[in-house]
Amino acid sequence: MTAARIERVVTSGTFDLDGGSWEVDNNVWIVGDDEEAVVIDPAHDADAIAAAVGARRLTAIVCTHAHNDHIGAGPALAARTGAPILLHPDDTALWKQTHPDRDPDGPLADGQRLAVAGVELTVLHTPGHAPGAVCLSAPALGTVFTGDTLFAGGPGATGRSFSDFPTIVDSIRDRLLTLPPDTVVRTGHGDDTTIGAEAPHLEEWVRRGH
Repeated sequence: MTAARIERVVTSGTFDLDGGSWEVDNNVWIVGDDEEAVVIDPAHDADAIAAAVGARRLTAIVCTHAHNDHIGAGPALAARTGAPILLHPDDTALWKQTHPDRDPDGPLADGQRLAVAGVELTVLHTPGHAPGAVCLSAPALGTVFTGDTLFAGGPGATGRSFSDFPTIVDSIRDRLLTLPPDTVVRTGHGDDTTIGAEAPHLEEWVRRGH
């Protein structure tokens, strides 16, 4: 049996909300071994994601939140693989904006554990960027998948519908900055960082108010 590993697939498309549209590149994360895997954030391109998964059994399609650029390829990927789409129910309203006729297959809940390839991903409910935003902590891999909650350089955006800046700061302070400092932060867009690199800047984020 091979050890669990982390793979990144970058897909491109648009983020659409509140009448605006922005070109974005998304990180799609695959966690697994040679036999099975989970996909975190099925963004834009089901073909590219399916190609990266290959012949492995896909056990779950996990959505860190329901902005369209993170869930757009979810139904197509689920149809191809039979894997269930999992989403925190607080993001149902956002999900319906993109997929009004197709519900997620199951809920995510704070503290829930998802097992794949001999490791566990623990769901951390981290609202702020979106009401149902979650991060996935994988201590055995020394990493946390943060979606759009925490980036290299600060918190995710909170200037649009369904978002709130004080809430995201609380989520980061209480749920993420308590992780070991050497934990690698694998984000929804852009480069990796670490908890230790971001922790000293919390009060600066609060002063800037974004």
